[in-house]
Amino acid sequence: MESEPIDWEYYRKGIGSRLVDMYKEAYESISVPKYVDKVTPEYKPKFDALLVELKEAEEKSFKESERLEKEIAEVQELKKKLSTMTANEYFEKHPELKKKFDDEIRNDYWGY
Repeated sequence: MESEPIDWEYYRKGIGSRLVDMYKEAYESISVPKYVDKVTPEYKPKFDALLVELKEAEEKSFKESERLEKEIAEVQELKKKLSTMTANEYFEKHPELKKKFDDEIRNDYWGY
């Protein structure tokens, strides 16, 4: 960022030429080195890669949250109906368990 130029003539009128010329000479002799950014080019690709990884993790997290919220809703629904639910109603929702139990009964496997 460049500073505004100094109006030396304005100060010459109020203070006098000798003092203003001395300040002007001192001001112009100051050399401020320009900042050269050597850090950003080195870390920018790493940062960009982390942003991509973060976005993927965020999407994965949202999907997992959705799945868990559905599972919670199912469990809450099951909890409400559990005291009045029949085995047939339960097996309608979980046909894989009905098949497993039917196979065990058919094979005369009673768990011991």
